[in-house]
Amino acid sequence: MTTAEFPEVRALTLWQPWASCIAYGTKRIENRTWPTDYRGIVLIHAGRTTDRHAWDVPLTRPFLRRPQPRGAVLAVARLADCHQDDGWCTLWSAPGQWHWKLTDIRTLSKPLDCRGERGLWTPAPALVASVLEVAGA
Repeated sequence: MTTAEFPEVRALTLWQPWASCIAYGTKRIENRTWPTDYRGIVLIHAGRTTDRHAWDVPLTRPFLRRPQPRGAVLAVARLADCHQDDGWCTLWSAPGQWHWKLTDIRTLSKPLDCRGERGLWTPAPALVASVLEVAGA
């Protein structure tokens, strides 16, 4: 795969441990207060902030014992769908939120340091190329 095959790539910054739960675990729904029409490749970026409330969520506990890289891209995924809370989606789904469904997740063999942004952001082409190389995509 090359960057030419993915003309439109976005990135999403998440607080830890949520980014690690996607990259190294079973979290396939990202909960947001806002919807997106974007469908396609998305880089999973771990921000520098930790969500201390996540420590109280039983699903996150196995990931709290793992390293929690910050300020780095951890994985690449496909954003396949976005829908409003339907009452039951997955164990990771939060009530009253928009559920962003992630598929085809590839964890990078090593995190790639980079600065994130708020919202669904457009990464630099050089970052996308590095991620695809490290992901073996």
